[in-house]
Amino acid sequence: MHIENRLRELREAKKFTQLKVALDLNLNQNSISRYENGSREAGYALLIRFADYYGVSVDYILYRTDNPKINK
Repeated sequence: MHIENRLRELREAKKFTQLKVALDLNLNQNSISRYENGSREAGYALLIRFADYYGVSVDYILYRTDNPKINK
């Protein structure tokens, strides 16, 4: 499993378009597409932004767990 799959799953589960995610995260739609198709890798700061945006843990995005809940 690759993080691009998880990013796409999270977006589609919310019924968000790539454009909506891009606008909400102050990115462009092409960047979201590249993260979701694996042609670009998100750095740790962006992974944190994705996790916060979708309300999941970074570990969930990275497939280190199948539990999306954030442990605080």
